Amino acid sequence: MVKRRVPRARDLAPLIRFRKPRLDRVQRRLDDALTIDDLRRLAKRRTPRAAFDYTDGAAEDEISIGRARQAFRDIEFHPTILRDVSHARTDWQVLGGSVALPFAIAPTGFTRLMHTDGEIAGARVAASAGIPFSLSTLGTASIEDVAAAAPHGRKWFQLYMWRDRERSMALVERAAHAGFDTLLATVDVPVAGARLRDVRNGMSIPPALTLRTALDAAWRPRWWFDLLTTEPLSFASLDRWSGTVGDYLDSMFDPSLTFDDLAWIKARWPGKLVVKGIQTLDDARAVVELGVDGIVLSNHGGRQLDRAPVPFHLLPTVARELAGRTEILVDTGVMSGADVVAAVALGARSVLIGRAYLYGLMAGGEAGVRRAVEILSAQLIRTMKLLGVSSLEELRPTHVTQLRRLAPVVNDAST
Repeated sequence: MVKRRVPRARDLAPLIRFRKPRLDRVQRRLDDALTIDDLRRLAKRRTPRAAFDYTDGAAEDEISIGRARQAFRDIEFHPTILRDVSHARTDWQVLGGSVALPFAIAPTGFTRLMHTDGEIAGARVAASAGIPFSLSTLGTASIEDVAAAAPHGRKWFQLYMWRDRERSMALVERAAHAGFDTLLATVDVPVAGARLRDVRNGMSIPPALTLRTALDAAWRPRWWFDLLTTEPLSFASLDRWSGTVGDYLDSMFDPSLTFDDLAWIKARWPGKLVVKGIQTLDDARAVVELGVDGIVLSNHGGRQLDRAPVPFHLLPTVARELAGRTEILVDTGVMSGADVVAAVALGARSVLIGRAYLYGLMAGGEAGVRRAVEILSAQLIRTMKLLGVSSLEELRPTHVTQLRRLAPVVNDAST
């Protein structure tokens, strides 16, 4: 027989700890978010459909982004045991400067549409975290404002080469003057991809919202309040354009861009030059021959050519041949610190995070961006320790196996 007694408060007290009240509702939600997916769900609730879909969506059937995310899920880690991992160092050199973590905030366009804090929030959080912040040509904060917001942070500028070359280089000169140390020359936008969610939501300039998207936005009064009570949203060179975002890209960006133009840019830029949008080993070889400082294996977040190669799948092949000749970065599909660890193990020097940062921004402004970086950092450190690794330099391809769901069909010429 089990002997029972009346429970006493002093027996229960050591077993129960009540949380302190948290009065800030936004911060409470952010603290309860444990993954980037949690932030994504918060972002979807707090942001109008058109703005959320602009971030969340991709080109056509969105196959590329789905495959990219699946590629990171389809990895197997190989931990080592009995290593001293009481401390894990996550800092090293990227493109001539120190970083505290092996990831950077990617360049994103129309960012203040997601939340009024926009690029300024990203730049501030990146500076405090010791990681680079990348400003897009299509950013909604000026080069000078970003520089002022994060005077001691590392800042990179992403360039789309326009048909008007001198106008493009005027932006480059402003970035150099403002202290941006790296130029990301994006080369995978000869024309705009077909981003069907944006078309359906009326994401044009100016917006031509459908009744559905207008009603959806009406249920987000905080978003409207922020939009209408802060500096008017400005797209700089996009002012006075009437048409879809895709139409604008088609009219503005230069489909005749060649390797000669890349060499011309390199001759005029005083800092580090990185080519963003590499999707084949041959193209990686070609730009490295031009003497660039780095490459970003990227399919533009799946927002350009649907069914494009998965950058993470391409990484080991490029790293085996070119890791000693240039620095390799990768983006698309990164949703956790474990993804970052896998990319570094297979040869990436840094990883660019785009949607992961924007989900945090939409979920809670600057505090949400900070939470996104905290989540990725904690996951990264935990994964390293569980692998038996105490520094980024110890990560090796042997720590990761890519498990492929898709394999190319080999045609038999004899049949």
